[in-house]
Amino acid sequence: MEVLNPRFTGLTNFHVMEWLRSINHTKKKCGLRNLATITNETQQFLEESPCKYQSRESIRGFLNDMEPYTLSMKELFKMINDPPSSALHIQLLFKESEERLSEDQVNEIIRISKRHFPGPPPESN
Repeated sequence: MEVLNPRFTGLTNFHVMEWLRSINHTKKKCGLRNLATITNETQQFLEESPCKYQSRESIRGFLNDMEPYTLSMKELFKMINDPPSSALHIQLLFKESEERLSEDQVNEIIRISKRHFPGPPPESN
């Protein structure tokens, strides 16, 4: 993975999962069993999280739609890794959200989150 901007080096859970998938074959060739165990367990954990249903495009779209809000990249990454589904969820993700965001803004952030990160497709019977 290449760092394009050295001042910005954060990774979302989606990017970590994508990277782990890409090194899956390499670690087996090198015979690193401890590395294989750690990466397999991490990948399993991530495959059961919201990032399983994300894509580069959905993350990019989310970040573009969130530009009008005065949130740090750390706060945005928290919302990408754990997409908010309620006002309480947003309050738990970052400090002083009640003072920084109006009720309308919170509701719009939830709509943006649901639009870009809808989660698993509905099961058909």
